[in-house]
Order: sequence, then C-alpha cells, then structure tokens
Amino acid sequence: MPIISYFFGITIRMYHDDHPPMHVHVEYQGYIALVSIITGEIIKGTLPQKACHIVKEWIMLHQDELKHDWELAQKFEPLEKIQGADYD
Repeated sequence: MPIISYFFGITIRMYHDDHPPMHVHVEYQGYIALVSIITGEIIKGTLPQKACHIVKEWIMLHQDELKHDWELAQKFEPLEKIQGADYD
C-alpha cells in the first residue's frame, strides 16, 4: 500500500481500488485508523487525540490532493506524494 505522506511519525497510506467512502489509512505508534477524506473524522480504529487533530487538519488542508489520489487509486494508477504537516 503506497505511502502518500509521512510527518511527525504519522504514516498516511492509500490502497489501490479501495472501498468507499473515500479514506486514508493512518498509522501512528501502533495505532491504526481509517480516516475520512471528506470530514477528517475517524471511520474505524483509533488514534491518540493529538495525532487525530493533526491528521484532521492535514486532511482538510490537502483535501483536493487526497481526492485526486483517490481517483488515481481507483484506476490503479500511481499515486502522488502529498506534503506533510511538517512541510517535508
């Protein structure tokens, strides 16, 4: 599963041809969650509160890029990296 962003120890991934709703897979210090691209809310799993807040802010800031990657993933095309919240 391609890593599309990494920041503050948080890994953001997206599967090719994944199921709706549009989401990303987030991993942080042993926590795993599916997070909505539309709302930034956790769909499944858990994250610490601070990581959850950072991820939600990042998703809202990069929502158009995430939607574009989602469309690419549905067509099994290479995904584009997205700048992290730490600007790396």
